[in-house]
Amino acid sequence: MSIVWTDDLATGVDAIDIQHKELFKRIDNLLDSCRLGKGRDELKNVIQFLDDYVVTHFSAEETYMQKYSYPEYPTHRSQHLEFTKNFTDIKKELEREGAGVYLVVTINHVVVDWLQNHIRKMDKALGSFLKTKV
Repeated sequence: MSIVWTDDLATGVDAIDIQHKELFKRIDNLLDSCRLGKGRDELKNVIQFLDDYVVTHFSAEETYMQKYSYPEYPTHRSQHLEFTKNFTDIKKELEREGAGVYLVVTINHVVVDWLQNHIRKMDKALGSFLKTKV
């Protein structure tokens, strides 16, 4: 399994797309590490990256939404909050159990599935809206 950035994921907002591309790269590194039997080692790096990413990236998107009165802001923000809660649960599991196979699989599922669905639906809609404002 691999996760690769494709142009159909572009929102048209450079700042957002650059952050998404970096996230794809990091998650793909985790998936590659899992294939090589080194997922446990890479998981800690991805968790650290995501810790910063969710704050920085979600804040950037939400700032755009508030600045331009994006009508879907409450729904979009609720998805960010849901992801943040799931991510917090993953971090707690890592602290309790360590970087086991179950946790590697969980983070792959939670992050990869959420990322692709969220970008394709929510972020692309935000990008279309922002292109009319910026």
